[in-house]
Amino acid sequence: MIRFLTKRLSFYRNVSLLAGMAAAAPFAQAAAAPSPCADVPHSDHPKASISNGVLDALVFLPDPNSGYYRSSRFDWSGIVGCVSLNGHRFFGEWFRNYDPMTNDAVTGPVEEFRSEEGALGYNIAKPGELFVKPGVGVLRKVDDSPYRFGYVYPLVDSGKWTVKTSKHAVIFTQRLTSPLGYAYIYQKKLTLSGDTMTLEHSLKNTGSKAITTDVYDHDFFIFDGQPTSPGMTIRFSFKPLPEEPLGDAVSLEGNDIMYKEELKPRQTVAGYIKGYSASPSDYHFTVEDTKNKVGIEQSSDSPISRFYLWSIRTTISPEAYIHLDVPPGKTGHWKIHYRFFAPPKNQ
Repeated sequence: MIRFLTKRLSFYRNVSLLAGMAAAAPFAQAAAAPSPCADVPHSDHPKASISNGVLDALVFLPDPNSGYYRSSRFDWSGIVGCVSLNGHRFFGEWFRNYDPMTNDAVTGPVEEFRSEEGALGYNIAKPGELFVKPGVGVLRKVDDSPYRFGYVYPLVDSGKWTVKTSKHAVIFTQRLTSPLGYAYIYQKKLTLSGDTMTLEHSLKNTGSKAITTDVYDHDFFIFDGQPTSPGMTIRFSFKPLPEEPLGDAVSLEGNDIMYKEELKPRQTVAGYIKGYSASPSDYHFTVEDTKNKVGIEQSSDSPISRFYLWSIRTTISPEAYIHLDVPPGKTGHWKIHYRFFAPPKNQ
């Protein structure tokens, strides 16, 4: 009788254990749910997937033969295809047609170095001669027209790119020399820490000519694929003063630019904005989808030298420029921080 009761108790213990495991299974499955960044268009190109347990990110890597972006406008490093937080997805393809050689077929935030002449040495170059664009390389001038950022200039030399990845960071380094006196070692470190992604830059001038240029992030912000619509707001640390009217689709209230209507295809809200000071504290603005409480706060350790807002139906792009003047033998440094915020996806 005692042996029988012992077997029965053992049976019920096993049933109870199995029931507990079954009850816990949905939670285990939820914890193992794939990141929204696991499914990114055209992710067959060289990439790194990094995470710090709070943020996940997919970052495309520079490659002159098979890179996601191989055109002549934007810096090839730090092209972010996706960042996710609490099940929400930031960035993404805002354009219709993808081609790695199309200047604007790229996801944000991406950076462009833009000097007064458009690129280093462009104005003094004759058609067929060379000029330099940091983050891209040595390019060839095709005619006597002014520099056109939308034109794909022939690439002569992309320099030497090296990439180091870790669990929550990617370090890009481009070494470039040219016959024009322009040469540099450019490094960008993309790091995830808490709810923030930081881009830490250094540009060491190893040539004989000064590198004088502006650099800006063309953010291409997208929140969960939502269109630019009422509730989208840009908050500044200063009162924004548009040089020209931005149009009826937005209103200005204090330090905010607020979208009042859903932008139609091919409709644009864009223009230069003033009102900032020479203090780095003014490089601090937030773009938020206030209806869903999802957004990005962007800041820097450098002052704004120029500010342009560009937005269409599929993306909002605040473009804060930073001025660089790096003499031979010196190194320029700057940081940009992106703090992401969003409630849990199912709330």
